[in-house]
Amino acid sequence: MASKITIEPVTRVEGHGKVTIQIDDSGKVTDTRFHIVEFRGFERFFQGRPYWEAPVFVQRLCGICPVSHHLAAAKATDVIVGVGPEGLSPTAEKMRRLMHYGQMFQSHALHFFHLCSPDLLLGVDADPAIRNVIGVALKHRDLAVMGVMMRKFGQEIIKATAGKKIHGTGAIPGGINKNLTIAERDAFIKGFDGMPGIDKMIEWAQASVDLFKNYHKEHTAMIDTFANFPTNSLSLVRKDGALDLYHGVLRAVDVDGKKILNDVDYQEYDKYIAELTKPWSYMKFPYLRSIGRDKGWYTVGPMGRLNCCDFIPTPLAQKEFELYKAYTKGKPHTASLHMHWARLIELLHAAEVMKNLLNDPDLQKEELVRKGKKQSRGVGLIEAPRGTLFHHYEINEHDQIVLANLIVSTTNNNEPMNRAVNEVAVKGMSGQKTITEPMMNAVEVAIRAYDPCLSCATHALGQMPLEIKLKDASGNVIDVKRR
Repeated sequence: MASKITIEPVTRVEGHGKVTIQIDDSGKVTDTRFHIVEFRGFERFFQGRPYWEAPVFVQRLCGICPVSHHLAAAKATDVIVGVGPEGLSPTAEKMRRLMHYGQMFQSHALHFFHLCSPDLLLGVDADPAIRNVIGVALKHRDLAVMGVMMRKFGQEIIKATAGKKIHGTGAIPGGINKNLTIAERDAFIKGFDGMPGIDKMIEWAQASVDLFKNYHKEHTAMIDTFANFPTNSLSLVRKDGALDLYHGVLRAVDVDGKKILNDVDYQEYDKYIAELTKPWSYMKFPYLRSIGRDKGWYTVGPMGRLNCCDFIPTPLAQKEFELYKAYTKGKPHTASLHMHWARLIELLHAAEVMKNLLNDPDLQKEELVRKGKKQSRGVGLIEAPRGTLFHHYEINEHDQIVLANLIVSTTNNNEPMNRAVNEVAVKGMSGQKTITEPMMNAVEVAIRAYDPCLSCATHALGQMPLEIKLKDASGNVIDVKRR
């Protein structure tokens, strides 16, 4: 009997979303959709505001990854003030990089240990009363402490570089407003207030990668087959092909690793990327113009970045990257849960980069801001924890923003998240007459792998405000599950 399953709301997603699953008379899943039902109007809010407000103003989009929006907007306004993406002083660029890699470090630690590890360490089908970070802490105390301390270290880096842990003001058009003091530097190198220094962060990050690799060995089939589908990948890379989370050129590769967007200048991103709208979601579907809307979609984020780059420019992460690439014989990874593997390699890379920057004397120098000939248009791109983030602003003769376009990381991953939901629903729900809690959680696990912007702090611990209704063709409810 034909029916429609609705999961509403989808938990641990920034804003409001739901999933609908269509099942035909034979019990086969025929269609799935991940709906974003909340409207975001920041592009309109910007209009009429002076451009220099953008790096602070735009952070109100999110309390989870404000640094990413802060820096993407700052990079766009760098262009407007005539400095360009590569014209900052060494002190300004390196302070921004330290801020950004601190953000990557804390965000990746938060996502893996607080939000994803319960599904992996306790089981997708574990009792939801214990399938949470407290359950992990009770069973794996050392891991929980490690995750909390890594996140704290990254947040303290953000505070030292941006002024605040959330919604900071460190980056301004053309540079930064402070450098790093010797006392701040030494505290991060040696540790302070019971928090270990940077060497321990590197050690813990390496242990995190090892944790996933060991788990992968024990659960190879599940990790490799869960929501695995062919995909293109897109990210920034350094001009020599290295992984660079702060700046670079735009590259995309297909499922075989062939370049389909060959290291182009992101100031012209709109020549290469278009955005498709669909009537059932407020979130757009970006795609590569040269390939078209049907096949031009792509994955961003940790897995997308490691699919696109040629190497990682820090030794420990590079060693892990070589093992990661060897696993697929050099081909791009396509299994959604490999996103966690890639994320933890980036966690290690971020720790190594922070150590290098903390030991760089440029961070104590005094040239903080540069200016040049003003431009009317600026584009800023950065690799946010969740993937490539686009900020595009245009101004009038009064320095007011007249056009703003943002393509956030989660938007870039819209199509692959929908594909992941479909893969899980088709395999797990086709032919089933009763909805089970593990089936519901598996759909969320697929979405969660992409680390969409989250607002899980609003939910009570252990309580998942999720309801699924199974209806017959006449619309009668024949089964309901709530949690």
